[in-house]
Amino acid sequence: MVDRKEIPLAMGLLAVLLFFVASSSSFHLVRASDEVDDAIFYESFDEDFDNRWIVSGKEEYNGVWKHSKSEGHDDFGLLVSEPARKYAIVKELDAPVSLKDGTVVLQFETRLQNGLECGGAYIKYLQTQESGWKPKGFDNESPYSIMFGPDRCGATNKVHFIFRHKNPKTGKHVEHHLKFPPSVPSDKLSHVYTAVLKDDNEVSILIDGEEKKKANFLSSEDFEPALIPSKTIPDPDDKKPEDWDERAKIPDPEAVKPEDWDEDAPREIIDEEAEKPEGWLDDEPEEVDDPEATKPEDWDDEEDGEWEAPKIENPKCEAAPGCGEWKRPTKSNPAYKGKWSAPYIDNPNYKGIWKPQEIPNPEYFELEKPDFEPIAAIGIEIWTMQDGILFDNVLIAKDDKIAESYRETTWKPKFNIEKEKQKAEEEAAAAAAAASESEGIAGIQKKAFDLLYKIADIPFLSGQKEKIIEIIEKGEKQPNLTIGIIVSVVIVFVSIFFRLIFGGKKPANVEANVEKKTNTETTSKQDGGEKEDNKEKEETANPPRRRPKRDN
Repeated sequence: MVDRKEIPLAMGLLAVLLFFVASSSSFHLVRASDEVDDAIFYESFDEDFDNRWIVSGKEEYNGVWKHSKSEGHDDFGLLVSEPARKYAIVKELDAPVSLKDGTVVLQFETRLQNGLECGGAYIKYLQTQESGWKPKGFDNESPYSIMFGPDRCGATNKVHFIFRHKNPKTGKHVEHHLKFPPSVPSDKLSHVYTAVLKDDNEVSILIDGEEKKKANFLSSEDFEPALIPSKTIPDPDDKKPEDWDERAKIPDPEAVKPEDWDEDAPREIIDEEAEKPEGWLDDEPEEVDDPEATKPEDWDDEEDGEWEAPKIENPKCEAAPGCGEWKRPTKSNPAYKGKWSAPYIDNPNYKGIWKPQEIPNPEYFELEKPDFEPIAAIGIEIWTMQDGILFDNVLIAKDDKIAESYRETTWKPKFNIEKEKQKAEEEAAAAAAAASESEGIAGIQKKAFDLLYKIADIPFLSGQKEKIIEIIEKGEKQPNLTIGIIVSVVIVFVSIFFRLIFGGKKPANVEANVEKKTNTETTSKQDGGEKEDNKEKEETANPPRRRPKRDN
């Protein structure tokens, strides 16, 4: 029998064992290495692309690809290094990837470091080489299964999603374009584009992990042209019968033109009842020679011809109702009817607008799922007017959670850094603009205070000068009070001005001047020494306030 004392020990060991099992199980669920192993294809461009990616050997694709760091990061990518060039490069997969079984996720990053005014930044997921292409001959005619990614030029601004599908009836491949695709982000940050192809015929387009568009491969509302053709088409051999009448209305064949209908009557006639206005100047021309015009000194009659003064409107006609020969005006002719035409009636032979009859569409087919061609290679074939386009972290996976994990570990840290840098630059630009605006305001304030000091020096304000300067000095110490200071000085100025105009107590210096003038008129002549003494006393009584020195 088991000793009861050993039971607690066994239970404790069992608990520790379960803890480690649970811990190792949970760690297994979040390990990034397991998710990496689940990726079908992944290209980080940490290593140089030479000998791994094949550059097209076609002459027209003369753009130079470079292995380069993303601006502001130690992370490498595939760089479009020159503007106004065509580029083509391809990477073969180890094995073709089927798009018909389960979920398939296509994901990659692009950074438009110099913006994108006109050009593409998309990827083509190519069919097998048996479809008729070679890596060194890779070009825009190389057959692909899916084309996905940004494209912008002129009115075009969209994230393409195009799939090519073979019509089982005709054997022809048709390109089907996503309707109303999302727009390309307009900044210069790193962005990650994801297309999730699901087993239920749905495709989701994500930008930076956010779903921007969802569509169904079988829906005619989501793709143009529709994957499944219409069941019927207009018969191309059907012809409209010669006696088919499409006219809903026809001229009444029994209608007759009335006998009093005059087709020759004019639309307008002379108004015989009109009379010439009084004061009309028949003998005055509407224009006359400009009397102030003179012949230019360098005018040569032999070379330039006889000089004639320019015409101006006759000034006599401005006050008169008119000048020159008076003519009666015209008026509408009441007898005018125009050319007669028979009224319209319903057409008894009308059969409607003819259309060819519908026949079964020979290209029609039905399917439950798209019959995608497998992906055998990844190609970038673009023409762009901008350089600085950087491709990075190209991924093909079978689970959207794997794509999400890559976004979190490879794209998001870079994006956050770039976003913070962009924010700092915007704040610095805003601060610089504010500083420039502040300097402008400071200049205006200085001019305003200079003007106020000049106002304070106006003679009839001398009695209030000390108060005005005190207010101005306070404003210079607190520039935000500039408007209030100006208003205060203006109020003082207007108050004194109105008191001088409409009466009231005069300023001290004004009263002194008036008193001086009165004494001068009532006093006999005094010698020059007395006048100088009076002047000196007056200046002593009203000493001028010295304007304080201000820093410029």
